[in-house]
Amino acid sequence: RIMRPDDANIAGNVHGGTILKMIEEAGAIISTRHCNSQSGEPCVAALARVERTDFLSPMCIGEVANVSAEITYTSRHSVEVQVNVMSENILTGAKKVTNKATLWYVPLSLKNVNKVVEVPPIQYARKEQEDEGKKRYEEQKLDRLETKQRNGDVILPVINPEPHTVGYSQSSLIHLVGPSDCTLLGFVHGGVTMKLMDEVAGIVAARHCKTNIVTASVDAINFHEKIKKGCVITVSGRMTFTSNKSMEIEVFVDADPFVDEPRERYRAVSAFFTYVSLSKEGKPLPVPQLLTETEDEKRRFEEGKGRYLQTKAKRQAQMQQSAQ
Repeated sequence: RIMRPDDANIAGNVHGGTILKMIEEAGAIISTRHCNSQSGEPCVAALARVERTDFLSPMCIGEVANVSAEITYTSRHSVEVQVNVMSENILTGAKKVTNKATLWYVPLSLKNVNKVVEVPPIQYARKEQEDEGKKRYEEQKLDRLETKQRNGDVILPVINPEPHTVGYSQSSLIHLVGPSDCTLLGFVHGGVTMKLMDEVAGIVAARHCKTNIVTASVDAINFHEKIKKGCVITVSGRMTFTSNKSMEIEVFVDADPFVDEPRERYRAVSAFFTYVSLSKEGKPLPVPQLLTETEDEKRRFEEGKGRYLQTKAKRQAQMQQSAQ
C-alpha cells in the first residue's frame, strides 16, 4: 500500500511502528492460512516473538510498501515466518529493500483460546533447511525464557530531572484495548502493540536529542502473555545506552485487566529499540551522551554497550563475508 502522511513523522519518514505493524499482519495471514490448511480444529495464529529487525533504509510518504512473507520452519506448535519489505518510488520506479524480519507464531484454537493446536508440517527442499530451522527454534525458545525471568523492572516518575538523564526522557503511554485492536479471539494484534511501543520509544529518543529521529533496529520482541480486550495497557520506555550516533531504548508493556478480571497487572511484552538522530537533510547527527545517575542505570548502560558492541561485530563480520 502507499504510505500516507499519517504513517510518517513530521520529517516525512515512515514510522518504524507502521512498518512493524504491516510485517506482523503479513506474518499473521500466512501463519493462519497454513495452520488451517488441513482439516482440523479452526485456529488463529498469535504472535509470540519477533527476532532482531534492522531498518535498512528509510521509507517516505508517497512510496509504495510491498510486504511479502514465507514460512521457513514449523515445529509441532509454532511457525517461523520470514518477511521482506520493499519500498517503491512510483515516480521513478526505483525499488529498495527496507526491512527483513523473522517472526514466530503459535496457533490458538477458536473454541478454546488457551489451547495451542498442532501445526501442519511443511516440506523442506533440503534436510539442512530443517536442521537450521530447528536450531533457530531452540535458540529463540531459550532467549524468550531468559528475557521473561529478568522482566521485573518498573519505570517510576522523576521530579525535575536534568537534561540527558534517564528520567528526563522516559515516557509512558496508557491505552484501553478496544475491539479494533484485537484478533478474532479477542486478544491484541501483535502489530498494534509493536506500533505503540515504537511510538513511545520515538518520544524517548526525540526528548533526549531534540532532533528528527528514525528507528534503526529493534532487538528481539518477546510476547510473554496475551493481552485481552478490555485491558488497560501501559507502554513504558527509557533510555538505556547511547553511542556516538545511536540510542538504545528499553520498552515494555504491562497489562492491567480492567473488566471482570481478578488478575493483577502483568508484564506482557518487552524489547529494545535503537534510534538514530538525523539532520534536516537526513544525515546522521551526534547523539548527546546519556548521563547515568544510579547504580541500576549504570548497569543497564553497560549491558546496552555489550549489545551494541556485539551487534557491531556481527555487522562487520557480515560485511567482510560479502566483500569476499
